[in-house]
Amino acid sequence: MKLNILCIGDIVGRPGRRIIADKLKSVARELNIDCVIANAENAAGGSGLTPQIYNKLLRYGVHLVTLGDHTYRKREIIETLETAENVARPANLSEHAAGRGFAVYQTGKGPTVAVVNLIGRIFMKPADCPYNAIDKILPQLQQKAELVFVDFHAEATSEKIAMGYHLDGRVSCVFGTHTHVVTADEKILARGTAYITDVGMTGADDSVLGRGTESVLKSFRTRMPVPFEIATGDVKMNAILVTIDSTSKQAERIERISISAEVEEPISYDSDDGKPEYFNNNF
Repeated sequence: MKLNILCIGDIVGRPGRRIIADKLKSVARELNIDCVIANAENAAGGSGLTPQIYNKLLRYGVHLVTLGDHTYRKREIIETLETAENVARPANLSEHAAGRGFAVYQTGKGPTVAVVNLIGRIFMKPADCPYNAIDKILPQLQQKAELVFVDFHAEATSEKIAMGYHLDGRVSCVFGTHTHVVTADEKILARGTAYITDVGMTGADDSVLGRGTESVLKSFRTRMPVPFEIATGDVKMNAILVTIDSTSKQAERIERISISAEVEEPISYDSDDGKPEYFNNNF
């Protein structure tokens, strides 16, 4: 049996959410998608996730939600992390951190998909070893899921590539998030694992990683605190489509997907967004 899994790159603010709301269900029908995985750690005002936005993403057609270094930026998400089975925070955070390191979803065709969320250690905040974390989790997933995907939320390309080789033949797909810049190195590794260094971003492409260019430039040039408003120009949904054989658990195809919005939105903030955040750790 063939399963098509769509992995969506970091959703940034309201523009990213809007294109998911407008496009995801039709894209899923057109591409015969069996499971949608989306990184949503920037979904609320550009940093963090709220229960309201989490629920919206599920209504829009997302099945599994992953996070990253902004997991706890919105404290109200903690209860959801403790109770929901389809949202994962990085597994290599402290063992005392709220939430779980993997999420599971049973597809309409029968097989269950699990996604493990990991966070990198190079140029990132302190975290436990991601290699040890995934090695401990994989045996736990043998009875829970037929297919395992890994969202490695990391800055360094070398760290992501190394994880791909570490997991080749042991999981169906390793995809990178966090840098918001899509890479062109999608491939199927020697033992059948699909791999890409970064899926890219779902948000305004006419921006600096989803934020307004003028404010980011002002921050970089002056080193003064500057609100990073969410950019709205040239909104795109960046993702990968991965086709997996459910018997062998190996990837047969990996393809980059980029969907554009028809119209641009004016800069605005709804009740789920909050106010613009300042430059410290805002990316």
